[in-house]
Amino acid sequence: MGLPKNMAIQQLAVFVENRQGRIKQLTRVLAENGIDLLTLSVADTSDFGILRLITRNNAAAYKVLKAAGFTVSLVDLIGVEVTDEAGGLNKILELLDAEGINIEYLYSFAHTTDKKAVILLRPSDDQKATAALAKHGIRMLEILKY
Repeated sequence: MGLPKNMAIQQLAVFVENRQGRIKQLTRVLAENGIDLLTLSVADTSDFGILRLITRNNAAAYKVLKAAGFTVSLVDLIGVEVTDEAGGLNKILELLDAEGINIEYLYSFAHTTDKKAVILLRPSDDQKATAALAKHGIRMLEILKY
């Protein structure tokens, strides 16, 4: 079902072969089209990898990567702002776990103002996670500000 569009932060997920130069090819396509990366995370195996990325223009990135032959999809994430201190992330994970929500993956987005950190996460149930976070007064980001 997904998140309401005003709550989702979209990420590109790109399936790539685990071979020399493949990430370079992907970044070249983005660079040649003037698309700036904001985040990039790689999960790999011996044969393939999944690059998760957010750009300044995901719609354009999706289009040019598809045209270049990459297997790419758009995925909704939840962005939460946490206090940048020991236990900040744990607080979020504890409350989601208490609601029976699994985290498929997460990564941080560099954010250095006001002693806050931004965590991007993909929960097992988007709507249940947003309801639990809202119930506990956790600030969710509608868009990434950069």
